[in-house]
Amino acid sequence: MRRSILAVPLVVSACVLLGPAVAHAQTAHPDTAARDVLLAQWTEVGDKVVKLAEEFPEDKYEFRPVAGVRSFADQLRHVAFWNGYVAKSARGEKADGKQNELPKADYPTKAAIVAALKSSLAEATALLKNGPETPTTKLTNLWVSFTEHAGEHYGQMVVYYRLNGIVPPASRGQ
Repeated sequence: MRRSILAVPLVVSACVLLGPAVAHAQTAHPDTAARDVLLAQWTEVGDKVVKLAEEFPEDKYEFRPVAGVRSFADQLRHVAFWNGYVAKSARGEKADGKQNELPKADYPTKAAIVAALKSSLAEATALLKNGPETPTTKLTNLWVSFTEHAGEHYGQMVVYYRLNGIVPPASRGQ
């Protein structure tokens, strides 16, 4: 009984994490490599985060909804840091996550943060794009986990937009 109770959250988690990738795979060409499915998801969320970063007003970069949560800039430094972690891990290097975000002193401005975000995303994306068509389970887990991570922060930053009376780029119906 205990095993079946524990299995339910695992199955639900797998469906939530892999649902978009499975849906994309079903609409993709049958010969689409697993790497390309992961790449499409990674790139989509990464591009959305970059767009948020580029379009949010610089004078609002230190906005935080309430005390004790990250500012908009902190969110981006955090995502950029973890993109770098993904790149190191994908190269097989030992990656240390203790820092948890890029230092504010090194990335104090919107321009510096956006550049770091783009650079970290491009580095990780290139590794995925040039990686094996069928990544190992370990690598697949890395890409799925951090695609979800970026998506979670994307959702948080959309709220920052809304709290500042700004319609997020993806909601503008362009």
